[in-house]
Amino acid sequence: MLGQKTLITIASVGLLASAALPAFAAETATASSTANVAAKISCVGAAVGVREQAVGTAMTALTQATNVAYSARATALQKAYSATTAASVKAEVKTSWSSFTTSMKTAQKSWKTAQKSAWSAFNTAAKACKAPSGVSDSEKAGSEVSGN
Repeated sequence: MLGQKTLITIASVGLLASAALPAFAAETATASSTANVAAKISCVGAAVGVREQAVGTAMTALTQATNVAYSARATALQKAYSATTAASVKAEVKTSWSSFTTSMKTAQKSWKTAQKSAWSAFNTAAKACKAPSGVSDSEKAGSEVSGN
């Protein structure tokens, strides 16, 4: 038979162990929850990276198309002003500016389409991450170049 001291010791150890288990479980749950939040934040970060790459590519295309439009306009206007009659100059200037306007509208439309597509894909991907609120920069989207 066990003595009274032994029983008290066993009971004390059991009591301490049962008190420690919930604390250990809480620490494990907190660590797991923190890792889960970190993974969700990382997921949003990856979605932002994809979006920014797409927006950057679209902006490069816009600036290239804009540069081409301005260059073509300059060449066309230079040709227009080398004409010898006012009627010829007027007609070629009109054509130069019309071509420029069409090129700029096309470039801007392409930019807006690509920009919207990048943000739409981002919003879908970020939503799937199920990150805590406030872990996105979407509210700053309005400060992006409009392309107009």
